[in-house]
Amino acid sequence: MDFMTVQAGKAGVTPVSFSNALPLAVIAGTCALESREITMRTAEEVVRVAKTLGFGVVYKGSFDKANRTSATGARGMGMEAGLRFLQEVRETFGVPVLTDVHEISQVDAVADAVDVIQIPAFLSRQTNLLLACGAAAAARRGLVVNIKKGQFMAPADMIPAAAKIASAGTEAILLTERGATFGYNNLVVDMRSYATMAASGYPVIHDASHCVMMPSVRGDASGGDRSFIPPLARAAVGAGIAGIFIETHPDPASAISDKETQWPLGDFERLMADLMALDAVVKPMLVKAA
Repeated sequence: MDFMTVQAGKAGVTPVSFSNALPLAVIAGTCALESREITMRTAEEVVRVAKTLGFGVVYKGSFDKANRTSATGARGMGMEAGLRFLQEVRETFGVPVLTDVHEISQVDAVADAVDVIQIPAFLSRQTNLLLACGAAAAARRGLVVNIKKGQFMAPADMIPAAAKIASAGTEAILLTERGATFGYNNLVVDMRSYATMAASGYPVIHDASHCVMMPSVRGDASGGDRSFIPPLARAAVGAGIAGIFIETHPDPASAISDKETQWPLGDFERLMADLMALDAVVKPMLVKAA
């Protein structure tokens, strides 16, 4: 099997390498960008842990949660302020940053500001958006496109989605599993998904937070159970992946979105230490077997 290495990080930051054959890398940060204080506090701790444990990290934050269950759900601070905060994280800590795009009109501004541009799961089949992000990445060295797998998609469906982006001139693509719809208001993670997507050669990411969501379970809002984050993350690492995506917050109960699926920032180091230790045992065996 060929293992592609995708390096995230434009000029000015320490790049992060993602590969199904390399040690685990991490994408971490709050769900929504809420305030400068929370953003900088979370980024400082995430970066500290990354340096302590020796893994590459990309800081994430969403300026707009455009797919809320209810029209009254909190959406975030908007693109202008959100990109400004992410730029401050980038400049202060020297790490790549990631955010989502929801419309083609947002792509160029976001691509100029971040190192990883993310396609939300609900938009993972939107051809024009995928092509626009692919073209933006092709034009900017170090810019990566992360596709979240739609809850309605089979793992193999991600291969043609990646091909759309690649057709625009870039192979800097990550594929992220975030659970599949199982009945109503529930998701499951098929561990076969990681091998199926990894066969493409692209680095595969496990979304530890969104895999434990219960979509729209409250009628006007989604819920979830963060207690399942560690066991599912350990299982995904055991299956062989390039990275972990996890949302973490200093006080999840007070977060404006996804309160039940953000991992407490105070427990971030312990969880990451466990996952890195497991990856160090599993990854060499998987690479040798391949």
